[in-house]
Amino acid sequence: MRFDVITLFPELIEPFLRTGVTRRAFDSGAVEVRVWPLRAYADGNYRRVDDRPFGGGPGMVMLPEPLYRCWQAVRADRGLPPRRAPGAAVDVPTVLFAPAGAVLSHATVARWARPSQPGAILVCGRYEGVDQRFVDACVDELISLGDFVLSGGEIAAVALLDAVARLQPGVLGDADSASQDSFHPALDGLLDCPHYTRPEVWPGPAGPMAVPSVLLSGHHAHIEAWRRQQRLLATARARPDLLAQARQAGRLSETDERWLAQTLGL
Repeated sequence: MRFDVITLFPELIEPFLRTGVTRRAFDSGAVEVRVWPLRAYADGNYRRVDDRPFGGGPGMVMLPEPLYRCWQAVRADRGLPPRRAPGAAVDVPTVLFAPAGAVLSHATVARWARPSQPGAILVCGRYEGVDQRFVDACVDELISLGDFVLSGGEIAAVALLDAVARLQPGVLGDADSASQDSFHPALDGLLDCPHYTRPEVWPGPAGPMAVPSVLLSGHHAHIEAWRRQQRLLATARARPDLLAQARQAGRLSETDERWLAQTLGL
């Protein structure tokens, strides 16, 4: 799959592609990323990409024309026509990172991570936003990281690329690692349980803190039961909405429900 990133700040994207475990996905070509500097498609000596908003107000708005030229260049590089015919099916989706977008979720990431997917054109907005005419003409999907505002879409683009890359086969050291992540269907969409490693007893700032004894027992059934209970507990405390979704979808067993009722009164 291939992702094209349209950005004013390529230097925010490129170092990420050479760092950490997800670098395996980018180096191998499992996830191809091409970065497109938007100013290269702007006019004038100053390569202007923004202007004041019509109607007044603070800040600046990204001009539609440089974005459109860059978008057309990306499509041409992909061997696609420079524009889609009205009503035509989406060939390669264009994504804009914006507060109005759907919050990025595991299900969305998993959809983008499928080998059959063509990837996407990722548009990193800046300033007060992007001229709505470009959005209406070229953007297929809006994505947000949550109910807060960033200075630009680059961090959101990196978050999507990282999440997609780590789901590619062979990227993580253990093939089961991704399936044990929070939100994964293998965990019924629950949050993951706490994790512990050496030493068995940590001195700690407030006194010795021991690893839960069940994890040292070697009894795999008991360990898995404890982990399931801890996932239920963490989800009930931090994300009751996820627990409600799992319950509504019938993903909680009778044992789960009995433990929740006895322990939390839920």
